[in-house]
Amino acid sequence: MKYARLTKEQLEELHEEFIRFLATQSITGDEWKQLKENKPQVAEAEIDVFSDLVWEGVLEKAEYLENMAPQQLFLFKINTDDMTLIALKIMDNSKDITTVEGYRWLQQHYASEAVEFYTATKTFSEDKKADIFSLIEKGAIITKGELYRFFEKMIDA
Repeated sequence: MKYARLTKEQLEELHEEFIRFLATQSITGDEWKQLKENKPQVAEAEIDVFSDLVWEGVLEKAEYLENMAPQQLFLFKINTDDMTLIALKIMDNSKDITTVEGYRWLQQHYASEAVEFYTATKTFSEDKKADIFSLIEKGAIITKGELYRFFEKMIDA
């Protein structure tokens, strides 16, 4: 596997797509049941291939990522050859922006001296999707980029 196996919940959400995938492999519903019972390693391999295909599609479409920690917020924009980062560091260790109260505090104080901003750009390795997946494995989530664009405007102003 190149990425990670989809969870049971994710596979259930993608049930119809998985059925179509099996059909492209010329595997009928009955054959799938037999595979799971008699050749579980083959069934597991099919799930792994499907998982990688799903991840490939998701990673291809990803444009923004966010990763939030108690005193840090990392906002990534995925470009063609590189990714740009806007990072916020909360200087007050008593604040935890992963909580509702802490996030509300950030919304009210992002322009104060209590929050530091950093920016960076990193060129992708030869495997852009693996670079993006690595960030997801470290806790980043794919977003529509609202926060990134908000802080980008603020930094550019």
